[in-house]
Amino acid sequence: MAHPKIALEPGNFYHIYNRGTNSCAIFKETTNYEHFLALYDKHISPVANTFAWVLMGNHFHLLVQILPPNSAGFQNLQGLEGLKTDTNKRINQQFSNLFNAYTKAFNKRYNRTGSLFEHTFRRKIINDKTYLKQVILYIHNNPVHHGFCDHPAEYPWSSYLSCISLKPTRLKRDTLMGWFDDEADFKYWHNQKIDVKHIEKWLDF
Repeated sequence: MAHPKIALEPGNFYHIYNRGTNSCAIFKETTNYEHFLALYDKHISPVANTFAWVLMGNHFHLLVQILPPNSAGFQNLQGLEGLKTDTNKRINQQFSNLFNAYTKAFNKRYNRTGSLFEHTFRRKIINDKTYLKQVILYIHNNPVHHGFCDHPAEYPWSSYLSCISLKPTRLKRDTLMGWFDDEADFKYWHNQKIDVKHIEKWLDF
């Protein structure tokens, strides 16, 4: 079933997600996860703030807020002169650059050809603070839901550990933690059972 493309507009929050074609693996080893995150920092950090993320074996989830076109990141982008008057195209181009670069590297590494991701990346706009928190809980608990671990803290490829760490991070940790009463409240809600089916129905994933 075709999914309508939702415009990525400055100021808005989006849950962005995708999976491998025919649910194939898109991450096979540690270097894959590391390379995707490096490319993500290169291509997406200039156009969006990131609040939560998780990389699974055959899919990923991101929670981002698109930056305004006058931000430093947008102004420093190279090679997009023809898109300067169309913010939406510039944003989409950055995501395309990420996925194309990763696919190229992955295909070369594993001697494969063709598309790696199932379709154009999906996105859902989030305009309700309650749902914003539910998406964070869903993203961090994704490894638990899929049986990779018993608690988000046990999974290395998500933003959960960065949220409760004092180490420097590009993640908008302070803002995210501000949506909870404090760190104890953040951990409390991550220990609660979430309505996975309700969120996945909303995502149509």
